[in-house]
Amino acid sequence: MQVRSVVNGDVAGILEHARAEGRDVLLDTEGFALVEALGIRVPAHRFVRDADEARTTSLDDLPGDRLVVKVASPQILHKTDVGGIEVVPRERSAVVHAIEAMAQRLSGRLISGYTISEYVAHDDALGAELLLGLRWTDDFGPVVTIGTGGIHAEHLARHLVPGSDVAILAPGLTPPTSIPGALERTLVGPLATGTARRARVRLPPDGLCALAGRLLAFAARPASAQLAEFEINPLALTDDGPVALDVLVTLRPGGAAPRPARPLEKLRRLLEPRSVALVGVSEGSNPGRVILGNMLREGFPRDRIAIVKPHTGAIDGVTCYPDIAALPERVDLLVLSIAAEQAPTAIEQIIEGEKAECVIVIPGGLGEKSGTEPLVERVERAVERARGSSWGGPLINGGNCLGVRSVPGRYDTMFIPGHKLSWPESEPGRVALISQSGAFAVARSSKLARLNPRYVISVGNQIDLTVGDYLTHFEGEPESEVVACYVEGFRPLDGRRWLEAATRITQSGRSVVLYGGGRTDSGARATASHTAAVAGDYAVLRELARQAGVLVADTIADFEDLVRLSWYLRDREPGGSRLGAITNAGFECVAIADNLGRFSLPQFASATAAALDEVLARCHLERVIDVRNPVDLTPIMDDAPYEDAVRAVLWDDNVDVAIVGCVPHTGALNTLAPGEGHAEDVRDGASIASRLASIRRESPKPWVAVVDAGPKYDAMAALLEDQHIPTFRTADRALRLFETYTHNRLALRNVMSRDRDLDRITW
Repeated sequence: MQVRSVVNGDVAGILEHARAEGRDVLLDTEGFALVEALGIRVPAHRFVRDADEARTTSLDDLPGDRLVVKVASPQILHKTDVGGIEVVPRERSAVVHAIEAMAQRLSGRLISGYTISEYVAHDDALGAELLLGLRWTDDFGPVVTIGTGGIHAEHLARHLVPGSDVAILAPGLTPPTSIPGALERTLVGPLATGTARRARVRLPPDGLCALAGRLLAFAARPASAQLAEFEINPLALTDDGPVALDVLVTLRPGGAAPRPARPLEKLRRLLEPRSVALVGVSEGSNPGRVILGNMLREGFPRDRIAIVKPHTGAIDGVTCYPDIAALPERVDLLVLSIAAEQAPTAIEQIIEGEKAECVIVIPGGLGEKSGTEPLVERVERAVERARGSSWGGPLINGGNCLGVRSVPGRYDTMFIPGHKLSWPESEPGRVALISQSGAFAVARSSKLARLNPRYVISVGNQIDLTVGDYLTHFEGEPESEVVACYVEGFRPLDGRRWLEAATRITQSGRSVVLYGGGRTDSGARATASHTAAVAGDYAVLRELARQAGVLVADTIADFEDLVRLSWYLRDREPGGSRLGAITNAGFECVAIADNLGRFSLPQFASATAAALDEVLARCHLERVIDVRNPVDLTPIMDDAPYEDAVRAVLWDDNVDVAIVGCVPHTGALNTLAPGEGHAEDVRDGASIASRLASIRRESPKPWVAVVDAGPKYDAMAALLEDQHIPTFRTADRALRLFETYTHNRLALRNVMSRDRDLDRITW
């Protein structure tokens, strides 16, 4: 209760005092007051304005035989770099001399005064100094960082594996049950708590978690929203407990007014419109004409489409109207495929006449090309005015986008000709793809065409609708079992909203897959603190997304494979991380063993070993092969016993998940598409691929296949994928991504189980 009182009272007063003086940086004494509000000890200290005041200030209650003199200046954030810190004997003359020397050395700078503090003797070894940081991010709001402190913080962060450098936490986003694991995964956590081998216990694990919890609680309070950065570095872990030796606090400028609430209940009309109008359709070939053709191909009713085009009666049997005002009714969706400079006028006309509930703004360059800012401002002003009406105005997707392909909505605004991008006639997968880049959406749609995504959404530059809006919508649409997102940047605080929706989706048992673009650490460039340097904007997104249960892809190729894994394995949960492995190539056995990650290779049950022995004896291989995990069936094994061996491994009670490798070149297996010079047909019901498809239908366990071969065997890989068997072309890649997927599902299950027992922790 005492901490809460200080935070709500004194801290707000300190910040208001600094702003009243025109400062956006707190003095050391003010920063120490914030640290004390967290219940963390600070050195005994005195503040003086100059050397004359130091001559008359009592030093009697400053312990020790040495003192630390620091300059206090809103213009000097890193004092060591400019000679703004000195350790001196505990003598008044030494203190006065240090202040006089600093004043001369730093003449021309705005100096508020000097702090005289006790010298806190401490160990500066790894694990003995922490960095505790709190910074405001435009995407997610307040974010807490805990890592290695001292002068080596940035160097270590640059050279450590991402995720082991710092723990990144956020109030309301990081589940309390995830805090211990996040700290334990860092370099400094085990060193500080003594859980690393031979490490000294400097702070018990509960104590480190309590520090994190207090900083998170502080970050959640209204006053913290005024802080740009609040960094304690180093926090010395002394024998008498943690002591904050230095603190840096900077304030945020006044934020922009929040955008008016969007009528997101209309989003269903954008995704499944009952009526559509098109602007920008030519009688010849242009993007608008392609969009019209796509809509008719997708089966959208011709009589529910209107075209805005003067001096024309109809195009492709669709009625034309001379202008937007002439449209006979308010449509659910209006698609603008016109030049960027024409878009603001068209949107103003739509709003003035209340002609559309939703608008897709296709024009490229709108908000992207330099000089189009006034056009975007016109659109935003018009939309803001509409938001204040009883109607609420239209939702706008874009600009600079390809729009939407919606299977339930029976339309496709992506102006890619059918011979360039075709979709299978199969039942659409319950996959939604949200992308800020239209080209990314098209490329992934092409490579994931076998999945036939239910929705492909290109959001463009988010003039109105955001990626957070779409993910929040899909939270309430269980038919979208996998939501895959490509994100380059969020609108203010929309990243937080996106993460909140992602958490709810993953905790419902569905999957969210993320590839984050724009990975340069803009936050680090814009700050003088270590906190943003060691935990830049992309690192924050990556770690908070993982805490939300999101599958975070390191590469674009990983993104595609994680989407496939999420869809193909959606109906089977891993029971654990015990891997059964079987292949017909010795090198794959080695590759599997070399790339286990967090998987383990259990010993097969006796019944499984006996079944495998029988299969080997049937093929006269009992003298060649020992039964072990991974199993090497050799190239001699043919289709039927291969199936029996795979069944034996998958039905083993000691096996939770499996990988089935098949190097297909052997003449013993039917692995080729029909062709000259052989009698094979991989589509035959007796082929190994067809047999594996049968196993996929019968086995409830998650497993993946590997077909390590060239284009000649694409037909085999395609047949397996058509049967929803995740199929890779190398074992190491298969293991790496299958392990990522499996442990994401296991971690989600563990978090949900813990949260049921402990719904909320308050610090």
